[in-house]
Amino acid sequence: MSYSEVKFEKGSLFLVTGAAGFIGSNLCEAILKLGYKVRALDDLSTGKQANVDLFIDNPNYEFIKGDIKDLDTCMKACEGVDYVLNQAAWGSVPRSLEMPLFYSLNNIQGTLNMLEAARQNGVKKFVYASSSSVYGDEPKLPKKEGVEGNLLSPYALTKRCDEEWAKQYTMHYGLDTYGLRYFNVFGRRQDPNGAYAAVIPKFIKQLLDGEVPTINGDGKQSRDFTYIENVIEANLKACLAPHDAAGQAFNIAYGGREYLIDIYYGLTEALGVDTEPNFGPDRKGDIKHSNADISKAKALLGYNPDWSFERGIKAAIEWYKNNL
Repeated sequence: MSYSEVKFEKGSLFLVTGAAGFIGSNLCEAILKLGYKVRALDDLSTGKQANVDLFIDNPNYEFIKGDIKDLDTCMKACEGVDYVLNQAAWGSVPRSLEMPLFYSLNNIQGTLNMLEAARQNGVKKFVYASSSSVYGDEPKLPKKEGVEGNLLSPYALTKRCDEEWAKQYTMHYGLDTYGLRYFNVFGRRQDPNGAYAAVIPKFIKQLLDGEVPTINGDGKQSRDFTYIENVIEANLKACLAPHDAAGQAFNIAYGGREYLIDIYYGLTEALGVDTEPNFGPDRKGDIKHSNADISKAKALLGYNPDWSFERGIKAAIEWYKNNL
């Protein structure tokens, strides 16, 4: 794996927020495997206790049940921390349309609390989750940092606000911040359940359970699906990035383009089922096509993803077969 050679000072302490979630728990696992310390923070509102329990016996792991909307909690969590990986947020474009006030409090004010706590505690690097949704209705492909369109959802707005606040903290307060614009991350421990579940784990579970999945729209929408290992690499390399790269946001993807209908039929073939999908209406707030230019992350972060979609989807299918 391309992050296995990444080196930090002995005894380095990482704070991972949203640690009980899909991306957060994978970051905790990777950091612990590399031999460093993890302090995990999560309020378990969308994350799973099971993802916390995976590491609870590791002496280098500490879990705090707490909410990033509470500044005191953030301050305590940042004490003695070298690197913050801020993954805590509520996802889902459709859900954000139903709950705009909560998304603002959680995703914007919560991130601002974390930035302030990191600044006051002298954290070296602050790496945070942004999203490809910040590109909005900009039609050009591939998506390139600095060429963004009109935002299409409260979720996208919260992520764009996070980027602007982070830039302010680098500019005025000397906190090195790095925004990672994730493009449709998938892989082990991603929740397949619920109305707002991501499409790949949801399809896999439904097909394994003998159900008929529903594709929103015509299935001809495309995404730059990105395996979790690439995201782990990006987070760790951002912690070692130079000050010159701070205050900016970076596309984190593989740089490919997969069509939803092709993914669906690929899954049915891999799982040995012959199920035609249902087709539903387009999801409000969704973009039609997404594909990332990752040259900036390669140049400034040393990001070099080696997990293609094909390699990642095989690993994901195997994990779900063994764990559902």
